[in-house]
Amino acid sequence: MEKVWYGLILASFAVYAFTLLKKELHMMQLNSYRNSRYRRWTQKNFNQKFTFSIFLLITGGVLVLLNVALIPAYIGWIGGASLGAYRLLTEKHKKKLVFTRRAKTLFFTSLGVFLAIAATLALLLPLKFVMLGWALMSFIAFSWLIIANFLLIPVERRIAQWYKDDAKRILQSMPHLKVIGITGSYGKTSVKHFLTRILSEKYNVVMTPGSYNTPMGVTITVRNHLKPIHEVFVCEMGAKQIGDIKELCDLANPEIGILTAVADQHLDTFGSIQNVQKGKFELIDALPSHGVGYMNFDYEYVRNHAPITHVENHAYSLNQDTAYQAKNVEYTPKGMKFSVYYQNEKVLDLETKLMGEANISNILVCCAVALKLEVPVKSIQFAVKNLQPVKHRMELKRNPGGITILDDAFNSNPTGAKMALEVLKKIEGGQKVIITPGMIELAEKEYELNRILGEQIAEHVDYAILVGPKQTLPIQEGLKNKNYPEDRLYVARNLTDANQHLMQIAKAGDVVLYENDLPDTFNE
Repeated sequence: MEKVWYGLILASFAVYAFTLLKKELHMMQLNSYRNSRYRRWTQKNFNQKFTFSIFLLITGGVLVLLNVALIPAYIGWIGGASLGAYRLLTEKHKKKLVFTRRAKTLFFTSLGVFLAIAATLALLLPLKFVMLGWALMSFIAFSWLIIANFLLIPVERRIAQWYKDDAKRILQSMPHLKVIGITGSYGKTSVKHFLTRILSEKYNVVMTPGSYNTPMGVTITVRNHLKPIHEVFVCEMGAKQIGDIKELCDLANPEIGILTAVADQHLDTFGSIQNVQKGKFELIDALPSHGVGYMNFDYEYVRNHAPITHVENHAYSLNQDTAYQAKNVEYTPKGMKFSVYYQNEKVLDLETKLMGEANISNILVCCAVALKLEVPVKSIQFAVKNLQPVKHRMELKRNPGGITILDDAFNSNPTGAKMALEVLKKIEGGQKVIITPGMIELAEKEYELNRILGEQIAEHVDYAILVGPKQTLPIQEGLKNKNYPEDRLYVARNLTDANQHLMQIAKAGDVVLYENDLPDTFNE
């Protein structure tokens, strides 16, 4: 009978270990395979992560301490492991685990280490001690992944370098190709899409797809998407620490650079706004002497940077006296109208179906670059008039129930959130509703900026649905500071709960703003 229990316990543990490591791999992938980021996430979510591991540890401990083979404890172990595996397998994620070559290598390496130690324990120890040992192993499952990732770093670096060198070779073989780099605390994805659309009126253009704004993402784009017919490569460049943009510039060698913003974003990894400024300006610093830089002077930490002297550069703005300006802004039922001025002379009259000042700023710099590259004025006007909103970035749509949705789920930051609330207020409709978990990656400023967001919500919104009881505490405080009615506030457990509540309170004609959608690493 003991062997039967042994087999059942082994099987349940194997399934639980497999699903647990798969979940940890997913979180490692969302943290860019960086042990430091993954370790911080683990520390923050420790209690949530290991509920079933703690149960198994207690069960194993009871068996050892009592020195008896308790059948109920065996059943509890098997049930706990099975339930834990089921829970992990049925979890829903916004961004699914992608089994890339690196993910597979890391998973099977960590699983191999895990199972080798588990098998050693099974051969050397009695069953009750084996159960305790296995429980301890599952309790520190994250450490096996960190160890495996550390061991694989030299191999991964060699592989990544080979791919990067190949991408450089491809780029060097296309001397006619004009590379445009885009970076900024926010706005870069929208600028990438808008610029690609406008330049496509004259040139064959390729851009980095999706969120391919890392060295490996750019490398994949060059190796898989860049063809000899392409004349322009629009390259989005993301950064979470000083040196990231320089690495991307060393790879892509842009000759035109666009800096969309320097603001409170990724402060937890950059450390300070001054470091954000230094990191983002690496793009402008990397431009060759014949290059051109475009910088958004609506942001203080772009304006107060030391003057750029090594390369031609132009400032653009909605509110400052700069080379390129947007003026005569008019909101219409179909979108917006505005004019582009260069050196105080009007060069373009534009219409767009897009909404919000952020989109005016993004279109403005795209037009500046297009004019520099001699795209005809009529072609620019046609392209701007037909620009489509970037998915989940101030995207206006209507659901079958007659509710207007303003989807800003992928674009939450202090400035963007404020602008989105202003657009929400301007849209004609019934009840104005917001669904938001707040903003993240703002370091020590996170609580204060989310509290301010709560105060702004109170001034613009009729009904607030907040996602995450703990995550939204500062927003709740901001709402209370403005005496926001409690019966107009609902704090949801998760996005599913939020959407279900929305269906109970919303009706045709209402307008709903989705402001930010946190990744799975922030689930409570």
